[in-house]
Amino acid sequence: MTTFVLATNSVHTSALLCDYLDDRLQAGDTVYAVNSQRGGDDTSAAEIRDGEDALNAVTARLSGVADVETHQFVRENSPAEDVVGYAEEVDADELVIGVRKRNPTSKVVFGSVAQDILLTANRPMVVVPQEDV
Repeated sequence: MTTFVLATNSVHTSALLCDYLDDRLQAGDTVYAVNSQRGGDDTSAAEIRDGEDALNAVTARLSGVADVETHQFVRENSPAEDVVGYAEEVDADELVIGVRKRNPTSKVVFGSVAQDILLTANRPMVVVPQEDV
């Protein structure tokens, strides 16, 4: 039984991460999908709805294969802090994140959240590339 933590911020990202897991998931596995918003004035109602939609997409795609639990954090932490902390809390076997494809010059830096997760997580991690949308 494997425990996965998926960090998602959009339906598009959720779909890509679920595509990655399609061939990996087995009965008895657990998937925790996490969306993190800063909260307060830094988060709009539309961002909250988008986060909920992203989490619902994971449930719709994977709940027939594995146990799926979703969490949207809106507690003024950085998204990386929430994702890495939650992965540690549930003792995740693998952390799965998406990164946008960049042009050759900006490939060195993935994006602030992805970069922070990569630099601070101490768990096995998979990075799924995605096109900018």
